[in-house]
Amino acid sequence: MFGSDVGIILAYSAGIMLIFMISWIFVRPFKFFGRLLLNSLLGVLALIIFNHFGQYTGVYIGVNEVTALLLGLLGVPGFIAILIVRLLI
Repeated sequence: MFGSDVGIILAYSAGIMLIFMISWIFVRPFKFFGRLLLNSLLGVLALIIFNHFGQYTGVYIGVNEVTALLLGLLGVPGFIAILIVRLLI
């Protein structure tokens, strides 16, 4: 009787571990894409705000494929890199 109880406990433990492992496998990519989406939105927001106030200073960053790609991948650091390049050129 004692051996069957241990088997049941081991089966439940294995099932719980399996549920945790499967949920970890499926949740991890969503965290990456969520962070990428948040970073992209912050970069685009920084670009919009800068272009809005940049009309008073004469500095404007155009939106094209390269700036969209950099802002999409890097976010705010990409915006800073584009701004530095724009100010140096």
